Amino acid sequence: MAKDMTTGSPAKLIFFFAMPMLIGNIFQQFYNMVDAMVVGRYVSVEALAAVGATGSMLFTILGFAMGLTTGFSIIISQRFGAGDEAGVRKAYAMSIYLSLAISIVMTVLGLCVSAPLLHLMNTPEDTFAFSQTYLNIIFIGVTASIFYNLVSSVLRALGDSKTPLYFLILASIINVVLDLFFVLVCHLAVAGVAIATILAQLISVLLCLIYMNRKYPILHLHKVDWKIDWLMVKELVRMGLPAAFQNSVTGLGVLILQGVVNGFGSTIMASYTAATKVEQLSSQAMNSFGLAMATYTGQNLGARRFDRIRQGIKSGMVLTLSSAALGAVLVVFFGKYLTQLFVSAAHQEVIENAQLYLNIIALPFFFLAVLFVYRNTLQGLGNAIVPMISGFVELALRILASLILAQPFLLGYAGVCAAGPLAWLGAAVLLAIAYYRNISLLERFER
Repeated sequence: MAKDMTTGSPAKLIFFFAMPMLIGNIFQQFYNMVDAMVVGRYVSVEALAAVGATGSMLFTILGFAMGLTTGFSIIISQRFGAGDEAGVRKAYAMSIYLSLAISIVMTVLGLCVSAPLLHLMNTPEDTFAFSQTYLNIIFIGVTASIFYNLVSSVLRALGDSKTPLYFLILASIINVVLDLFFVLVCHLAVAGVAIATILAQLISVLLCLIYMNRKYPILHLHKVDWKIDWLMVKELVRMGLPAAFQNSVTGLGVLILQGVVNGFGSTIMASYTAATKVEQLSSQAMNSFGLAMATYTGQNLGARRFDRIRQGIKSGMVLTLSSAALGAVLVVFFGKYLTQLFVSAAHQEVIENAQLYLNIIALPFFFLAVLFVYRNTLQGLGNAIVPMISGFVELALRILASLILAQPFLLGYAGVCAAGPLAWLGAAVLLAIAYYRNISLLERFER
C-alpha cells in the first residue's frame, strides 16, 4: 500500500516506515550471511575466507548498479509526492530499460575482471579457486540481483516498505533451503551457495512483479509509458550515476582494504569476514532509518514542505543515534557469540581477531549513524553530488589507514580495523555541512 509521508508526525512516519525495512535488512543480511555460515561450518575455513574475500569486489561492481536503482527511486518518490502519476509510470518504465542495460554490462564486466582482481587483491592460493567460482556464478545471475533492488526501491518510493519485506523473507527461506541442499546433498561446496543465492533472488523478483501488477494501478505501464523519454532518462541518470559512483568508490576502498587483509593469510581473512558480517547485522537499524529519510525527504521535497524536512532530520537523527548505541552494545558484548555462527568454538584465533575488530568499531558507530542520516537526506533533496564526493572521502581515508596504520611496525591488523571508522568520520562531517547549506538554499529559493 502506498504511503503519503507529507502529512502526520515525522517521527512516527519515519519509525513505522523504517521498521519493515529493518526487518527486511536483517533478513537481507541473514540472506547474505547464510552463504558464509554454510561454507564456514560445512566446507572449510578456507572456503569461508574465499566467500568473504569476494564481498568487497561484489559491492564495488554490484554496488554501482544498486546505486543506480536507489537514484531512480528518488525521482519516483518526488513524482509521487507531487501527485504526478504519469511521471511515476514514465520514471518506472525508463528505470526498467536502464536496469536491463546495466545488467548486461555488469555480467560481461564481472566475468572479465574477476580473476585479475583476485590476483591484484593478493588472494591466497588456498582460497583462489573458491573465490573465482563464487564470483563467476554471481555475475552470471546479476540480472536477478539488480531487478530485485529495482522493484524494492520502486515500492519504497511509493511509501510501501512492507511488501519488499515479505518477498525478502520468502527469498531468505528459499536461499537457506537451497544452500543446504546444494552443499550437503549435492556436494557443490562454494558453487552451491552461489547458485542458491541467484535462484532465490530470481524467484523473489518474479513474484514481486506479479504482486505489483495486481496491487498497484499507478504502476500499470501503457504503450505510451514505454516510449523512450530522453529527458526522463537524463534525469534518472543524473540522480542515479552519482549514487552509483558513491557505492562503487566506497566499495573500492573496502576492496583495497580486503587486499591488505588478504596479505595476513586465510586465518585473518576468516576473522575479518566473520566480523564484518556481524558489523553489517548490527548496523541495520541505522541503515534502515537512513533509507527511510530518503523517501521521506523526497516526498516532502515534491510537496515543497521544507519545514517537515527539518522536523524529519531531527527525528531521524534521534532514532539513528539510539540504534548506534544498541549496535555498539551488541558487537562488544555479544560479538564473539555471533562470530561462532560462522566458525566453531574450536577456532579461537579466528574468534579473538574478529572480536578485536568489533571492539574497535563499536564507539564510531555514532559516526556511521550521522553519515546514514545526512547522506540519504541529501539524496532525497535531489543532491547526488555531495554523497558521491563523500564516497571519495571514504575511499581516501580507507586507503591511507590501510597503507599506513596497517604496517607491521605500527598497528598491523588493528590498523585495518580502524580504517572504516576513520572513513565514517570524514564523510559524516562533509555530509552534515552540505545538508545545512543545501536546505537553507532551497528555502531561500522557495521564498
